[in-house]
Amino acid sequence: MTLRKLGSTLGEWAPERRSPGDPLLAIAAAWPEVVGKEVAANAWPSQIERGALLVTARSGAWSQQLTFLSEQILGAIRERFPEVTLERLRMRVGKLPAVAARRGEVVPGQTAAPSRQRPKALDAQAALAGFQADVQAYQRAKRTAGWKECQRCGALIAPRSQAFCVVCVNARDDDRAGIVARLLFEAPWLGPEEVLQTVAGLTPEAYDRIRRRLLRAWVDELRLARKRHAVKAEINHVRIRKLASSYVLLETRIDPNRLELDSPVRRNALGDLYAFIREVETGN
Repeated sequence: MTLRKLGSTLGEWAPERRSPGDPLLAIAAAWPEVVGKEVAANAWPSQIERGALLVTARSGAWSQQLTFLSEQILGAIRERFPEVTLERLRMRVGKLPAVAARRGEVVPGQTAAPSRQRPKALDAQAALAGFQADVQAYQRAKRTAGWKECQRCGALIAPRSQAFCVVCVNARDDDRAGIVARLLFEAPWLGPEEVLQTVAGLTPEAYDRIRRRLLRAWVDELRLARKRHAVKAEINHVRIRKLASSYVLLETRIDPNRLELDSPVRRNALGDLYAFIREVETGN
């Protein structure tokens, strides 16, 4: 192996052009391209919380105007970042970060959506009207290129993609996972084959992921309840008993008619939580 000088190696190195791993950073980096420089100078993405993108606006007028265009802004973000799940836009009035004053610098490696050349907007209404026109022109260009509408939400998706956009696929998977979680909680004695037959579109791999995630969540909830119980805090005894029972049945796959409260199988399944569960069940 030939050794090379560190200086020459570093001289040839360049950072990989990709969006930041944090979705908020990615959206902020492309924000001036998504909404236009004029809008970006007066409103800036500041937080993502529970599927909502919180945008800070310079004034109440800007906040109100952007609220009217929230669906178009979300659509533009989803097209650029299909892996980011956003359900709604929330506005607030406040101080903008210093980066907003730069009116949007293009991030290396990112391509801005086509926009028409226009003079600098004189007010918020004109700037927003320009953004709306850009979005409409961009959508027309995509339709001309053969892009189609998602069958669930109507967002434009690539010609060779499936019938649904990434956001709707994720939402559909989340809905299915919720159905499976409720089913496994209420009827944990059902086998994988029975669950797969009951829930349309569920795959064995998805079932296994949901099952393992659910068991971890149940253990965490039981441990939290134990901590609260230790300091004499109020806990939901009915839910704890139900949770423990569902956990054991789903973990062991044993026939519920053969499972005794103090059986070795149940002890092994609950581990260090067994004493706490028995205390809840006996009312001590």
